[in-house]
Parts: sequence; C-alpha cells; structure tokens
Amino acid sequence: MCRHLAYLGPPRSLASLLYDPAQSLEQQSWRPLRQREGAMNADGWGVGWWDPAIREAPARYRTASPMWTDRSFRSVAEVVRSGAIVAAVRSATPPSPIVDTGNAPFSSGPWLFSLNGFVTGFRGAVGEALRRLVTEERAVGIEGTSDSEILFALVLDALADGADPAGALASVTAEVLARTDGRLNLLLADGHHIVGTACGNSLFTLAGEGLAQDGVLVASEPLDDHRGWVEVPDRSLIEAGIGGLLTTPLTEAEGAA
Repeated sequence: MCRHLAYLGPPRSLASLLYDPAQSLEQQSWRPLRQREGAMNADGWGVGWWDPAIREAPARYRTASPMWTDRSFRSVAEVVRSGAIVAAVRSATPPSPIVDTGNAPFSSGPWLFSLNGFVTGFRGAVGEALRRLVTEERAVGIEGTSDSEILFALVLDALADGADPAGALASVTAEVLARTDGRLNLLLADGHHIVGTACGNSLFTLAGEGLAQDGVLVASEPLDDHRGWVEVPDRSLIEAGIGGLLTTPLTEAEGAA
C-alpha cells in the first residue's frame, strides 16, 4: 500500500525523518501502524531532496530493496541535509514488478511525486484508458509500468496546460474516480510547496512544532507521538508551504481546476 512523507522547513539531515523518529519511515516499511491494506512495505523505497544552491531539480535515490535492509544509505542520510524532502516506501500492487522504476518519488524537472495507494483495474481497461489520456510527448518519458507513473504523467500534463499544483492533483483524481475507484493519496512537491490528497488512505500533517519546528510535515502516519499531528479528512486536499497549511475538500479544488 506504501507510506510517504514530505517536509519543508529549516535544513535538517535526511536521517532525522527517515530513521531517527520512533515511527520513522524505516519503521513504517516493516511495521506501519495506520496502513489500511497490507502489513509491510518491502518492495523498495526512495527519497528525493532539493539543494537550490546547486540546482533547481532535486537529487533522488531509489532502490528495489526493502528500506530496512539498505544499510549503506543510512550513513549517507546522516550527513546529507535539506530543507525540502520527499520519501516513500513501497508495497507493490500485484502483479507489478519489483523494480526501482516503480518506486516513488518520481521526478521531472523541479517536481517529485508519490502515490500512496492504487488504481483499481489498472492492469485492464482502466489503465489503458488512463494511458490514452497522457500526451505523446509525456508518454515517451515513462520508464516503468506502475499506476503511479501514469498518474504523475497526467499531473505533469495538467501543469503544462496551466493548472496550478492543487488543481492538477484534483483533476487527475477526478479523472480516475470517473472510471474506477482505488486509494488515491497523491503527493507533489517542488522544493517550495507541498500539495497532497487524502483519498482512501491515511494522511497527517504537523505544522510549526515538534519534528516540523518552523516548517511543515505531511505524512501517511505520524512519525512520533507529538500531540500536534492532525489527521486530514478523507476526500481532502492539502497545500503547504513555509508560510502555512491549507486543507480544503477535494470537490472544491476539482471545481477550480
């Protein structure tokens, strides 16, 4: 089913979110507490982070190995610091192959994207219909076979057509739900803003305190027991930046898209 997170705030080590908290992303890879389907996320993981002093596009690391077995990256995570981070652990929807190209975060230009969930019927007619919506220019850049990457392509097409990030996520969610159901927690970030949906799966925010002191955290489940974590209502969209956090019904964003 996957778990993901995004952070904006003062620069911090990757390890401070990926490994150090009591319910860190590594912990969620083998023992998630609020996952609604599946017991583990053993089909790989990935992390991306921005360093605007070097380039606009984020750095990204992905592997098909379970996070808890990836010992080498932990030492890297202790010394790499960033003020904008996106990471995810994967539980692949059968019969998806276990390969790194299926793992979030997916990347294009300044954007990182993750799907916590699945599109019902993606291996059949639904998937074919969604693929046909992707522009030819965008389709040639698709590397893998996952539903996540098709949804990201549709989000990028919407952005290219002039939608803002919130409108892009809302319109793609509406396109999917017009054809099928599923769990559609989408997460999109550009190093300055985070936009996400809660649609069929858990999502929490923490702003201005605890692990998000002077910043904001968006995560599939709380990373610790700080009382400031807030659960996002189902069928909602969140928009977050250093200046604040806004939660609105998905239907409102769909109407504005």
